[in-house]
Amino acid sequence: MAGPIIPDPIRSDPMRTASPLFLREPEIRKGVELLYFGYSHLTRAIDEALAARGLGRAHHRALYFIARQPDLTVSELLALLAITKQSLGRVLNDLIERGLVEMRPGDRDRRQRLLRLTGEGTALETALFDQLRERLSAAYASAGQGAVGGFWAVLEGLIPETERARIAALGR
Repeated sequence: MAGPIIPDPIRSDPMRTASPLFLREPEIRKGVELLYFGYSHLTRAIDEALAARGLGRAHHRALYFIARQPDLTVSELLALLAITKQSLGRVLNDLIERGLVEMRPGDRDRRQRLLRLTGEGTALETALFDQLRERLSAAYASAGQGAVGGFWAVLEGLIPETERARIAALGR
């Protein structure tokens, strides 16, 4: 015998579709909360795998963007992550020492430092991404194609216009 059906409080919420007054404080607060908790649960999916290797979310962000753009320069990664050189230096040194990332001088400008994942780094980033993809794919499927496009539009609206081209270049 099946147990009682427990309604999903978010999906059964009559306000799941945005109110015509979607710019009011309650709607904005709901968006902030959903964004926070959604991202928090998404990243928790990989925290255990990272912790098992003595790594954290900062390491993951570096691995992710280096994977997206092999031969990314250190300065480009700094701009993407918007962190200090000192913070990035600690993360990169750790990833290089663990054999996950390699750094080499630029072809035209020897002062440039180009970053690329090693085979082991690629395997780790792929495994982490697979976990994220599983969660996000389920959420996308649940929400439907139109909602995904709307979600992307809202997130893009949070990014300053001056940074959008750099982010769009990641997908190329």
